[in-house]
Amino acid sequence: MLPKFFNRPPSLPGFGLSFGISVLYLSLIILLPIAGLLIYASGMSWAEYWRAISDPRVVASYRVTLYGAFLSTVFATILGLLLSWIIVRYEFPGKRVLDALVDLPFALPTAVAGLTLALLLSPPGWLGQYFSAWGIKVAYAFPGLVIAMVFTSLPFVVRSVQPVLADVGPEYEEAARTLGARDGQILLRVILPALLPAVMTGASQAFIRSLGEFGAVVMIAGNLPFRTEITSLMIFMRQAENNYPAAAAIATVVLFASLLLLFGLRMAQKWLLPWYRTEV
Repeated sequence: MLPKFFNRPPSLPGFGLSFGISVLYLSLIILLPIAGLLIYASGMSWAEYWRAISDPRVVASYRVTLYGAFLSTVFATILGLLLSWIIVRYEFPGKRVLDALVDLPFALPTAVAGLTLALLLSPPGWLGQYFSAWGIKVAYAFPGLVIAMVFTSLPFVVRSVQPVLADVGPEYEEAARTLGARDGQILLRVILPALLPAVMTGASQAFIRSLGEFGAVVMIAGNLPFRTEITSLMIFMRQAENNYPAAAAIATVVLFASLLLLFGLRMAQKWLLPWYRTEV
């Protein structure tokens, strides 16, 4: 007899074993560390907790992190849409290489990526020298922070949009043209509605990834107090000072922000999906 929460017979047997392994993994790898962090932070008094998370330097790091994550998400979403469109809709030499390079940030250590970007964009670097000639400072400044976040978060947008765009084939555009739709109408009323849930998913994941980025940003941002210090760096600094309660307190702020964004994404998708099904 199947459990009541099954709407239909499962395709794979062994529900008890597979469910048990899944719960064990979630408990050991995800839930247990989060619970340990919350328990450790709960040992602080409210005054100590508030003092740790409301320190002016820490508050400035929240602002820098959120603003950098927002800008990087905007750029990553635009670039991700363009890359997805090129990879799916066009055939050209080196297409497979370009498609593989999209996943490079997943495989490359973020510290290596940050160091490479810093060398490339610093005033003596290959690209930095041209920016420097115009008086623009990229490396060891806020623009470098945004570029590092874009580098690490771009694959989330591409890999979320790419399969959906592949399902929305050119025949939809051709059908719209036969009905008299112009290019702008096709983009706004045929393509974008079909891609919107995937774009939202990719952009949200990119934003959350940028909130927690550390290695790449630290290498290129310069870590200037109140200007380019991110929240992850503040956690690391408190830990280096052996102030573990303060590090845990700041970490809970990042944790709650990430969970809030994830649940908000789920709710937005639940609201959008019925409309999405009627449009596609």
